[in-house]
Amino acid sequence: MLKTIEEVSPTKKRLRIEISAQTIEKEIGESLEKLRQKTKMSGFRVGKVPMGLIEKKFGKDVEADVLQKLIPKVYSETIREAHLKPVDEPVFEEMGDFKRREPFNMTLLVEVMPGIKDLNYEGIKVREIETAVQDKDIEDVLERLREEKAVYEPAEGPLAEGDIAIMDYTIEGDEKLYTSQVFKLGSENMPADFSRGLTGRKKEESFDITMDFPADHPVKDLAGTQKLFHITLKDAKKPKLPALDDELAKDLGYEGLEELRARVREQVLESRKQTARKMQKAEIIGKLLEAHDFDVPSGLVEKELAGLVEEAAARDEKGPGGPDLEALRQTLGATARRNVKASILLELIGEREKVEVNEEEVKAKISDLARRLSVPPENIVKYYVSRHGSLDGLRHAAFEEKVMDLLLGKAQFEKVEQKQ
Repeated sequence: MLKTIEEVSPTKKRLRIEISAQTIEKEIGESLEKLRQKTKMSGFRVGKVPMGLIEKKFGKDVEADVLQKLIPKVYSETIREAHLKPVDEPVFEEMGDFKRREPFNMTLLVEVMPGIKDLNYEGIKVREIETAVQDKDIEDVLERLREEKAVYEPAEGPLAEGDIAIMDYTIEGDEKLYTSQVFKLGSENMPADFSRGLTGRKKEESFDITMDFPADHPVKDLAGTQKLFHITLKDAKKPKLPALDDELAKDLGYEGLEELRARVREQVLESRKQTARKMQKAEIIGKLLEAHDFDVPSGLVEKELAGLVEEAAARDEKGPGGPDLEALRQTLGATARRNVKASILLELIGEREKVEVNEEEVKAKISDLARRLSVPPENIVKYYVSRHGSLDGLRHAAFEEKVMDLLLGKAQFEKVEQKQ
């Protein structure tokens, strides 16, 4: 079947394949016989029609069907025989003319996984990251919980960060009156100019605020402009925080303050451990990439780049013409290549270590994503199936995560002196 393999590049092979006349004739004969067993013609019983008549009527269709069936079958057998791992569908460069009782030849270009002879991943040195939780860390979280449970009460004094302003305003050159607009000073959703302009103001005070809108402001009519706001502060409210006591803890679903403190400590510690592991895994990937230089399949890079560009374009819809896709391709090209190299390394390491992902681990991955995104698990399944056609992408993510855990388990941790 396989006549020759030509190495076009470390990741591209040209295969010349021949399907023998005997193989083709055998398939054609079997297909014609199956048709004969169920074909009825005038003057002949079912199954008794002469083969010559069957071939005359169905021969051309059968030949086409046989080739369509044999080509992928022979290709798969050839790939196994040559011990190749294709990363994409083959490109057919040449297809011979089909003639009965003669071999059929074809030439294919196949992109394959690169081979890495000296794959070294044992004992990678990574920083030991401190994850201890201090009392102040707990108090900071408890303070944020108090702020989330704050109630706002009318205030006569000057506004400060965290206060609520309720105002009417007009914009110079615009006759529309915006009434009872609510803003929280210092909010990330509120322009900094507004916060500064409202700070120190009191209820029933009237004043102006000038705002400069950046060129990339999402509201196109405001982008790159300067606007003068005429404001009347109708009402002002200040937050009143609840006491840090058992009542607050019960309101948050705990038996008392001590249980709340203990739970917060656990959550902060777990969060820091996860962050540390994420940083250490990124360090491992960086060192693996530094230590292994190899060619990557251009097809995989192109797929990864297309995905990155699509995600970036969805996030960046500013400007009259929408996102500049070519600029995004240029910007994200190196990232796509790096991602593919990292994925190949993890694939090869996982293969060597015989890492496998079972159905329970896939379900656990779905549950984890659903919990983090606050959506039902079935939504995660629907997303992957609709976007990728299967759960293979999710399974691969679980596989890579498992390989990374293995690498972290093999790593050597080094203490790093903290800068004073």
